[in-house]
Amino acid sequence: MPVPVHVLRLQPGEDLRGALETAFRALHAGGVGAACVLSAVGSLSCAVLRYADQPAGTPWVAPLELLSLSGTLSADGPHLHASVADGQGQVRGGHVMRGCTVRTTAEVVLALLPGWQFSREADATTGFQELVVRRLDQAE
Repeated sequence: MPVPVHVLRLQPGEDLRGALETAFRALHAGGVGAACVLSAVGSLSCAVLRYADQPAGTPWVAPLELLSLSGTLSADGPHLHASVADGQGQVRGGHVMRGCTVRTTAEVVLALLPGWQFSREADATTGFQELVVRRLDQAE
């Protein structure tokens, strides 16, 4: 059975994370409980990435290529990581924060996961809101 997809083409000035949050809210209202990023390419004028073990995001303002984007989307919000490169090919990657601004376009393909429900709950071990996965088609 083919996986249903949802394709977004973001416009200049849109916030990458914010646009994905908005898109998933609409999908969730239509009954989608879980999704993940299949593919993403495009360009950013600013990337705000939180690096490993850092408390806040670090802005990188330059013409940037969006090389990769991966993550999960739930009603509790997305968990996204990206790799971006500048005009000299220098690459940085990290957790996607608000403020990642589309420069010319961003083409994002989401896989919709029927029969699954993603949520985020506090995890005592990590101290973070972590992914909780539930199969909807299994008897409880």
